[in-house]
Amino acid sequence: QVQLVESGGGLVQAGGSLRLSCAASQTIDSFYHWAWFRQAPGKQREVVAVLTKREATIYSDFAKGRSTISRDGARNTVFLEMNTLKPEDTAVYYCAARQGRIILSARTEARHYDYWGQGTQVTVSS
Repeated sequence: QVQLVESGGGLVQAGGSLRLSCAASQTIDSFYHWAWFRQAPGKQREVVAVLTKREATIYSDFAKGRSTISRDGARNTVFLEMNTLKPEDTAVYYCAARQGRIILSARTEARHYDYWGQGTQVTVSS
């Protein structure tokens, strides 16, 4: 049973930064796609960033230029760094993983990911 455990969320002031971590119970190389999603109250879950096994990345428009998704194979951990945080970034952030490769257009869709963490709350105060 694959387990993903997020950490690093919390309360931060607008303009601040956070580094979220997603620790996997098995080698992250066994998954082809990794992603961070977020869900704010009353809103649908949306992708923040995607990272493939070949280190290709996709960022949502709101994340471009102020976010970085990365991985550390030795620690079996995937990271999301976000800078210049805004109150509208307030949400529960989830990491997700998929073992099989999928086409580019599908990589940002939550329904294609097999494994999910429990989420970590990020609250940005104005």
